[in-house]
Amino acid sequence: MIKNIIFDFGDVFINLDKPATVNQLSKLDSSFCVSGKMNEINEAYEKGLIATDAFVSFYKSKFPAINEASLINAWNAIILDLPEYRLSFLEQLANEKKYRLFLLSNTNELHIEHVINTCGSDTFNRFKDCFEKFYLSYEIRYRKPDPEIYKYVLSENKLNPEETLFIDDVKENTDAASALRIKTWNLKPGIDDVTMLKDQTCFG
Repeated sequence: MIKNIIFDFGDVFINLDKPATVNQLSKLDSSFCVSGKMNEINEAYEKGLIATDAFVSFYKSKFPAINEASLINAWNAIILDLPEYRLSFLEQLANEKKYRLFLLSNTNELHIEHVINTCGSDTFNRFKDCFEKFYLSYEIRYRKPDPEIYKYVLSENKLNPEETLFIDDVKENTDAASALRIKTWNLKPGIDDVTMLKDQTCFG
């Protein structure tokens, strides 16, 4: 029986355009390509291991012809909208008080600031208030799919993994949770929607 639900954020509640950052940077600099070092820096930034200034400075050093504002705009281009119907669904679920609700998101300081600016602080606070705990990777220094991030959430909240459902659009992340006996739903954007939650067999 499900007693706890852990939700991802991007492409579960908020819509994302995942290729947008690379597309924008490629338009700004035709030589742009993602390197192993960039992936390393991006992951470190998502874990809060480097500050925003250092993160932006790294990209500025790689692409000196692109100004900082354009780099930040490109980085944030992945973030789209938070549909009201999903927020209403979440609020209804929270109001039922049948489940403990948690958010667990791989994100970073620039992205979360952009989400707040895009959605507006009132909408963002409505969203955040639905959760018992709001876990952002850059604040807790863990990142999905590392097992430690799931163990951290389970331990801190004394959750039984077999009574816990984790919802994420990235299969690597749900596979890692499944390995810890957490029930999972690998939500597929464009096919599934979080509002279909109670129709899923994993929810039974």
